[in-house]
Amino acid sequence: MDDLKAKYLGQIADAGDENALEAIRVAAVGKKGEVALKMRELGKMTPEERQVAGPALNALKDEINSALAAKKAALADAALDERLRTEWLDVTLPTRARRQGSIHPVSQATEELTAIFAELGFSVAEGPRIETDWHNFDALNIPGHHPARAEMDTFYMHRAEGDNRPPHVLRTHTSPVQIRSMELQGAPIRVICPGGVYRADYDQTHTPMFHQVEGLAIDKDISMANLKWVLEEFVKAFFEVDDVELRFRASHFPFTEPSAEVDIRCSWDNGQLKIGEGDDWMEILGSGMVHPKVIAAGGIDPEVYQGFAFGIGIDRLAMLKYGIPDLRAFFDSDLRWLRHYGFAALDMPNLHGGLSR
Repeated sequence: MDDLKAKYLGQIADAGDENALEAIRVAAVGKKGEVALKMRELGKMTPEERQVAGPALNALKDEINSALAAKKAALADAALDERLRTEWLDVTLPTRARRQGSIHPVSQATEELTAIFAELGFSVAEGPRIETDWHNFDALNIPGHHPARAEMDTFYMHRAEGDNRPPHVLRTHTSPVQIRSMELQGAPIRVICPGGVYRADYDQTHTPMFHQVEGLAIDKDISMANLKWVLEEFVKAFFEVDDVELRFRASHFPFTEPSAEVDIRCSWDNGQLKIGEGDDWMEILGSGMVHPKVIAAGGIDPEVYQGFAFGIGIDRLAMLKYGIPDLRAFFDSDLRWLRHYGFAALDMPNLHGGLSR
């Protein structure tokens, strides 16, 4: 045992790196190491011999393990000293020019409209982007044969073979959040639901992922007049104009009845959009009175409560307000584009201090 002790303690002291140290550990105290083999010989000894050899072998094993641990720590300290010696930094060198990040126009528009609707008494509601088929379609009175439910328009999640449950989808609008909010809060309720949505479309004015904000107000005495006033106040505040004229055109949406698309009076002067003046009209959103079936799907009695809902594309709002010509540029991750169109990170929009300073 004295020979084994001298042999391995010497090798440990001479080890130059952790790989060599590991090889020594395996040869000495590994499962097939010399000390382990000596341990197996205890069974051949007499009880008296085992009383002497057993403690001695255990002491040898502990001493070798302690030496290995000490050497490993010493090697780690030496490696750290070498790194500190070579990876030094002269803190007296000039610093880089300070750079500040900027807010994406979609985030800016979202913050602006949130501030506006907060002043109008709306709270913000959020929901999952991966939705159940029921919340995304059935609860919103969208029938099974509706084109929006076709795979060419909606991204369906993969289902395991033999799974007959209705599939989940990437939500095609933020209307499911309205259903979840009614289920959670009941009535009366007044919320907006901003967030990302997904549809299988891609061109200059459409992308597979874009952003919407939908509004919902449910109470006992809400009418289309309330809807008109809310939308007028929003448009005036968002585009920062004193007056605006909206035109409601009859339309059809499964989740509202009656339904209306909303146009805004505008003009184009040398390619520049001016809101609230001129002889042109531009469609900006869809709206209507919430269908009784949708109210009932949210767990509210449609015989007692009624309300309005509307949906607006946030990306489109940002394009109109800030003169951005191509929707696809929102998702190109081009820092040059963001430096041009971005907003100061610390300038939070509010109605009193200004929206887009």
